[in-house]
Amino acid sequence: MCAISPQVTPHAQICLSCINRAISHEIDLAIEQDKSDFVTMQAGALRSLEQQELVTKNLNAEDDRKRSFGDRMADRVANFGGSWAFIGLFVGLLIVWIAVNALRVFDKPFDPYPFILLNLVLSSVAALQAPVILMSQNRQEARDRLRAEQDYEVNLKGELEVRNLHDKLDHLTQQQWQRLLVIQQAQMDLMREIADRDRPTPS
Repeated sequence: MCAISPQVTPHAQICLSCINRAISHEIDLAIEQDKSDFVTMQAGALRSLEQQELVTKNLNAEDDRKRSFGDRMADRVANFGGSWAFIGLFVGLLIVWIAVNALRVFDKPFDPYPFILLNLVLSSVAALQAPVILMSQNRQEARDRLRAEQDYEVNLKGELEVRNLHDKLDHLTQQQWQRLLVIQQAQMDLMREIADRDRPTPS
């Protein structure tokens, strides 16, 4: 058995088994350090995921909470006014109105030709429907702006996360190269020691 002694001089000879044990110990330390770094990085990633808040939000739920009664009515009127059901109902109402007054279903038509009351009703509907649709469009624009801001925050966070991952990978790669150089240097020292040991000594 070989013992490590503080009195070893630079010219002292060391047996081959001690060198092999030292190299094996150095390689085991490098492997254990790699495992420790991986476990530490994994724990840090899990802790980061637990502590950080999500950037994404449910904009539909938040928008529904903030909507007033007038906003909900404006959305319903705008949705109904832009549907085929409204067009069919409106055309049917016009046909019935004109038929009742043109064919004189009643003794005295309430809106004879040229249907002045019908023109007034149509103008009133258009005058009321336009601002309601504008209110709904303004709300939709505000919602789209919030969605764009959220997309920007998500993209920014993703870019920062990717940059952070690149930095960690670069750091790990640099550490791996340093450990590989240490192992390679230990192997070169062992080969040099074996070559010197096998070299015939001059008589």
